[in-house]
Amino acid sequence: MTMPNWEGFMIPALSVMSDGVVRHRRDLRSLVAELMELSHEQRTDVLASSGQPKYENRTGWAISFLTNVGALDRVKRGHYQITEAGRQVLAQFPLGARERDIRALGEDPTSSIRPYESTTRRQQSAEPSAADDATLLPPTEQVQEGIERIHTEVAAGLLERLQGKHPEFFEDAVVRLLLAMGYGGATGAGNVTSFSNDGGIDGVIDQDVLGLSRVYIQAKRYADGNTVGRPDLQAFVGALSGKADSGVFITTSRFSDGAKTYAQNIPTRIILIDGKRLTDLMIRYGVGVQVKETYKVVEIDEDFFA
Repeated sequence: MTMPNWEGFMIPALSVMSDGVVRHRRDLRSLVAELMELSHEQRTDVLASSGQPKYENRTGWAISFLTNVGALDRVKRGHYQITEAGRQVLAQFPLGARERDIRALGEDPTSSIRPYESTTRRQQSAEPSAADDATLLPPTEQVQEGIERIHTEVAAGLLERLQGKHPEFFEDAVVRLLLAMGYGGATGAGNVTSFSNDGGIDGVIDQDVLGLSRVYIQAKRYADGNTVGRPDLQAFVGALSGKADSGVFITTSRFSDGAKTYAQNIPTRIILIDGKRLTDLMIRYGVGVQVKETYKVVEIDEDFFA
């Protein structure tokens, strides 16, 4: 089941608060999740940028809106209580309300709801369009979705560039990635040696100055249609024999089911990184990409107004 947008959390929030008890925002979010019977998957679905559960983010935006229109009262920092206006909203829209419904109440002189002008004007049709629904995500989630779309496009470009380069370039790129991820010692430095004709080992990173701990790498620059199979992994494991009991196998394509099963059932620990995970890591650790623009998301500094 799809989790409701932030507007879908407004009436449940008022329902929880209808007993008049003053509650902390944290407790209110938890009770709203219970009332809405959110599944485990919905409760653990998080924003990639912050790690905050999406339901908490959407509940937070609902609480903020309800406070702005006077349906909830922030009695002290982080603590809220329902108002008479909130009871009015709950009575008129027991099955759910949209922002425009509550905003319309503010235009009624007999209503105790304060007028609230959304920064995002929406169509006033009875049924929302698909495009309208897209704007119902909290702004932070809209930003996150935009970033994810950009990353998807950049990831496709990274794979195309890597596949078009010489194999030695790809081997160097994956070594740089592992160094950027922190392999190579506490200082982030390490001695990298490229191997030629060494039974399937394309690179090695020394984790310490003496080289007592090493990360062995196999890199396969394959086109999308080619698949890394079990024989490739067997050759790599054979090359590791007598050197190490683990290694990293990286490819621009993907691994066959047989290769994955083989890697899961052998004593030697082999980490498999396919094209999708490779580009995700490159973007995350800034390898082969650069920051084009930076945006700041601000919030009220409660300490300033304490």
